[in-house]
Amino acid sequence: MEQGKQGVMVAKFMPNQNPIEQLQLRFKELENGFKSWLSKQSLAVEAVVVTGTSAAQGAAIGAFMGTLTNDVSSSLPTPPPQASLNPQAMASLQQAQALSGGPLVQARNFAVMTGVNAGISCVLKRLRGKEDVQSSMVAAFGSGAMFSLVSGVGGPNQAANAITSGLFFALVQGGLFQLGQKFSQPPAEDIYYARTRTMLNNLGLQNYEKNFKKGLLTDSTLPLLTDSALRDVKIPPGPRLLILDHIQRDPELRERRGIRG
Repeated sequence: MEQGKQGVMVAKFMPNQNPIEQLQLRFKELENGFKSWLSKQSLAVEAVVVTGTSAAQGAAIGAFMGTLTNDVSSSLPTPPPQASLNPQAMASLQQAQALSGGPLVQARNFAVMTGVNAGISCVLKRLRGKEDVQSSMVAAFGSGAMFSLVSGVGGPNQAANAITSGLFFALVQGGLFQLGQKFSQPPAEDIYYARTRTMLNNLGLQNYEKNFKKGLLTDSTLPLLTDSALRDVKIPPGPRLLILDHIQRDPELRERRGIRG
């Protein structure tokens, strides 16, 4: 009975979750479940699935981009068959047409580019056991080369232009990967709120993490928390009760509180 009352209290004091946040959490659960299933499959199956899903996503993006550039492609001149343009001019025209094609053309181009990139990345990650800048650049080289061949960018010398495009993609991807690694590092202060974050997530009160940080209520202060301390950082009464009850029930925190007391 007491446990049932506590459940009612938790439901009563927990803030209403945003429907968008609930949808995001549900999508995250599905995504994690799919990744877990995929990791148990063979390399061939994983590579095919990853390449196919990424190609489908790229095709959707390309089709959308194609609708925006469709007007541009229709305004480009189309030389008659008997027209004799010099090779450089013809190559420039082909590049413009490839980059400003309609929805179907762009869907094909983006599908190849994203599918090849994801497929190579998947294979290298499984073989090497990690995802680093080298794997990222190799995948980008493959996608750039295939994009050049499929889209016709670069003119008649397709092999040389495929290599050039691949190198360009690889350099860009390598730079973006390094920037992403640099800016994705968690702030140094986050290490002091690891246990606090876990506690708030378990209670469904993750929205109040910023309140803890604003008041410098780190993991080391958890055994010392009082109602007035939580009130000072503007945490409402209901969540305060849940937090204090959690601390009281946690054996380690209760022991540390007793020692300090």
